[in-house]
Amino acid sequence: MLSNPFEGRHDPLPPALAKRGFAQHLARVADDVTLSYVRGPAHGEPLLLIPAQMGTWLTYARVATELSRDFEVLAVDVTGHGASSWTPGRYTWDAVGTHLAALLAAAVERPALVAGNSSGGIFALWLAARHPEAVSAVVLEDAPVFSVEWPRFRDRDRFVYNGLAHAAKVLGAPDRRLADYFRGQELPVSPRRTKRFPDWVIDRLIDPGVRRWERRHPGEPSGFQAWWAPAVFGEFFRSLSMFDPDFARAFVDGRMYGDFSHAAALRAARAPILLMHANWMRIEPYGLVGALDDDDVTHVLELAPRTRVRHFKANHVIHRDDPRGYIRAIREFRGAPPS
Repeated sequence: MLSNPFEGRHDPLPPALAKRGFAQHLARVADDVTLSYVRGPAHGEPLLLIPAQMGTWLTYARVATELSRDFEVLAVDVTGHGASSWTPGRYTWDAVGTHLAALLAAAVERPALVAGNSSGGIFALWLAARHPEAVSAVVLEDAPVFSVEWPRFRDRDRFVYNGLAHAAKVLGAPDRRLADYFRGQELPVSPRRTKRFPDWVIDRLIDPGVRRWERRHPGEPSGFQAWWAPAVFGEFFRSLSMFDPDFARAFVDGRMYGDFSHAAALRAARAPILLMHANWMRIEPYGLVGALDDDDVTHVLELAPRTRVRHFKANHVIHRDDPRGYIRAIREFRGAPPS
């Protein structure tokens, strides 16, 4: 069984978080599983932030600084990510959700607001349904409610499914090259236009840069940053280097799903829900390009009528694409005063 070569490894905190009093922690949540997380000062209700698949807690660095004025912020590396343990062969909603529930039980003494992006939002919903005593409220940040259920995810809305299949293949290869993640990947931006990295950019710029960095920093997470790319580019490479490809493979081969029903979870959840809905398109031959469509949102409201919905003109990672809007929505949801 593969283990995470970077388990428990903590890089220096971003200066803004260190100044706000954040600290890095490890929590033993099972006999062979440790979760890495950061925690801010206790300035209010506990707030657990759960990143999207392939992301680490670092994606929340910008919003965590401001949210810590009103909340006790915890941002976690989900099992299979970042400095947390890898558990290849055992990734399911129930297994990974149980690790997060154990973290809440060990780290906070009262119910927490749980906010998750993408698959992190599905874990937030899982926690609300299976551990209602631990959850005061839920934020589903462009979570793929219904669209990531089996077999719809495989048979109807294949854009994200195909992306995860590609990630599992190239990141799980014996001669794994991080730059290959971008090879052949297309991002539809309209019915007539897609974006992709040309092969020459991958072959002449990205791959040599990544491999040169790896030779100079053996045994470290990727720190490659292209001078011509935004800072998030380097953060993404770091996340890829610390990601267990079997986590993606579990979505592709069907192991992830078990008997977890999104509809049943919405019916069972008693905590207030805020659904943040980002941009989406339905384009042939890709299917749904996004996390959920308007029909999915309507279905959520039918099953959990007290849900509040906020629409954002933003990409999938709303807290990074519209950090001010994200912070404002959470404060309004929980009645925190505007900053």
